[in-house]
This record gives sequence, C-alpha cells and structure tokens, in this order.
Amino acid sequence: MSVTLPRTPLYTDHYEYTMLEAALRDGTASLPCVFEVFGRRLPTGRRYGVVAGIGRLGEAIERFRFEDSDLEDLTSRGVVKQSTAEWLADYRFKGDIDVYPEGELYFPGSPIVTVTGTFAECVLLETLTLSILNHDSAVASAAARMVTAARGRPILEMGSRRTHEAAAIASSRAAYLAGFAATSNLEAGRRYGVPTSGTSAHAFTLLHKSEVAAFQAQIDAFGTDTTLLVDTYDITQGIRNAVAVAGPRLRAIRIDSGDLDVMATSARELLDELGAKDTKIVVSGDLDEYSIAALAAAPVDIYGAGTAVVVGSGAPTAQLVYKLVEVEGRAVAKRSEHKGTNGGRKIAVRRHKPTGTAVEEVVVSQGEPDAQPGDKPLQTPLFRGGELVNQPTLDESRELLRQRLISIPWEGLKLSPGDPAIPVVQRHGGE
Repeated sequence: MSVTLPRTPLYTDHYEYTMLEAALRDGTASLPCVFEVFGRRLPTGRRYGVVAGIGRLGEAIERFRFEDSDLEDLTSRGVVKQSTAEWLADYRFKGDIDVYPEGELYFPGSPIVTVTGTFAECVLLETLTLSILNHDSAVASAAARMVTAARGRPILEMGSRRTHEAAAIASSRAAYLAGFAATSNLEAGRRYGVPTSGTSAHAFTLLHKSEVAAFQAQIDAFGTDTTLLVDTYDITQGIRNAVAVAGPRLRAIRIDSGDLDVMATSARELLDELGAKDTKIVVSGDLDEYSIAALAAAPVDIYGAGTAVVVGSGAPTAQLVYKLVEVEGRAVAKRSEHKGTNGGRKIAVRRHKPTGTAVEEVVVSQGEPDAQPGDKPLQTPLFRGGELVNQPTLDESRELLRQRLISIPWEGLKLSPGDPAIPVVQRHGGE
C-alpha cells in the first residue's frame, strides 16, 4: 500500500537558507562541492555503529520540493529574499550521493554519505540528512546490541509510547533492520512492512470483574494463539487462571514486572507442572542490552523492549556530522583543535582475512586504496544525476547487517567498553 508522506523542504535549519542567500548573492552557490557525513567517534562504550535510515533519506530527498505556500512562508518571515525564493521554486537535487548501505557497520571516520553537487543544492540537505541518520543509526546500533545479547531469542519492539509519534515509526523500522522480530507500531507495519504483534495491557484485565473473565474474553476473541498478561494481581494465580481458561495449548504468557529472572524460572516450572510445556514466556519491562544479557540463563522465550530502543539505549544520537570537504576539486578542512576534519573526498574499503573476518577499514582522501585480496568497497550509489537509485529492501538490509556482525572479530560484539571492533586507517592519495 502506498503512503503519502509530507514534503521536506522546511525540515531544516534557518542557517542553511542564510548560507544559500549569501552564496547566491556572491556567486559561490554554483561551485561544485563535496560534503561528507561521518562520526568523529562512537558513543561511549560502543564498538561499532549501524548505518540506518538510508532508505528514508532517499525518499525524503525526493520530497524536498517547494510549493508556493512554502516560499510565501520563507519570504514573509524574512528567511529569504524574493530572488532566492524564485531560485528555490525550481529546486531539486541534481547531484550524486554515495552511501554505506543500510545495515552496514561504521566506525570513527567512516565516510557514511558523500554528497556531490553545487554548494547550494548540497547545503540545503544537511539538517534533513543528519536528523534522519542520527536518529535511525542510534536506534539500530542499540537494537543490534540487544539482538546479540538475546542469543537468537526474538525481541519485540514496543517503545512507541516513549517517543515522538513520528520517531516511533522510524524507530520500529530501525529496530527491525537490526534484527528485532516485530513491532507493536501499526503504522510501521503499514508503511514499511515490519511484522506487528501485540498482547494486552493491565487495563484490559482491570476492566473485567475478574482475571478469569478477562482471560476468557481474550481467548474467545483470538483462541489459544494469543498471549495472556499474568502479573496484574498475583502472578502464580494468574498463570493458573491462564491455563485453566486457555488450556495447555496457550501460545504464551507475558510477565511485565518484578525480578524477571526469578519470575520466569518460577513461571516455567508452574507451566510445566500444569501441562503447558509448549507455552512461551514473554518478558518486558525497561529491558536493554544489559538486562537482556543478564537473562541469558533464564527460561525466557521472547523479550519485549521499549524505552531503551527508541532512545538508543543511552546514546540517542549517532553524533554524525555533515561537513564540506572539497570545493572545485580542492580539499578543504576545518582546523579546529577539537573538531577538525580531513579534507578531500574519501574512498573506503574494508579489509578481510581469507576466513572473512574483517581486520581494518582503510579510508583514503583524494585517491583510492591499493587493492588487496579480501577488500570490499563500502559505498554504493543512492542518487545519480538527481535520480534515486534502486535500493535494497528492508529485509535485504537486515540480512546484510546479520552478515556484517558475523564478520567482525568476536571481541567487537562484547557489551563492555573497548576499542572499535576494527581500526580505521586514514590515508591520503599517494601514500
């Protein structure tokens, strides 16, 4: 089903139009430029980042078009002059964009996105690009760590109520990319095809005169292929009531509070005792990668994670930046002591052992890496001549990430703080 999404020309910062206005006035707006998106460092304690949001970015740039109402708003508020509004009326990005594909890993200094075009058309995309990639990559990076901690057990994303309504949809998509099994967010299911799943809340149990009546109503509606929430009152009695109503073929129970390790162990013993040996146990309640890892030995079948997912589990932004690195083929760089950049367009490859294990990422400015066996180029086209290039499906990107996590040294999957999973080697052309 097609979904109409909003246009994006004002999903940006005022200062981009300030720069555009001045550049059009002095003639520098048409100079050919290269901008790059990269992270100077990973969030504290992280050993890799996950690229997410590329598909959303491509769609958003296609929708970066101005209508008369947009231009009237910009001129009436004094953001731009009429002459600039006339230039914007015909705006569309006509350059090239190369990206690390969704699901790829990135490290400090990785040229995740390279935008090539005139200064004017490229500078307008800065905030839009960063707002999408910083959010989605932060969520996917956290979610990937949770998937690793779950050791093959499914995780359901249920964080919509803990974030902005638009961010909730993007978070569901990013979490699914990272390996989550499903989401509670129905719009993410409609828009992106993410599988959806839901149980019930304590309110449904409290609505009824008894827990048994609530369970009976849910079973009458859905049969035994449903999940009953058993901890509204006494969890032991809740499990007994669930099996008494649904029988031993009940699909699952959910526990949403308490010491989940102890609760899950006791629940498993009781379910087995009642003959419900195939009934799954779902646990939820402020889970993150650390609490999921702590439950590795518990008889948990499915995790439900919410708040920690949508806020990046303590790192709500990927800290990516969008910087000008080349003007008319000339490398340019910011020389600030604490926020310096390396000038020139970058080309990146990841080097691997014959076994397929990644050993380093080589990033060359104004040149190309010397080819070696096991090298894999990292960037792929997103736009060519302003036209969006066909992109992998979300499921294909999900599989790419799974393969990339297999390729890094096992130390890189640890949750404990440490160096990036592989080093990034920066070189200049000719070195």
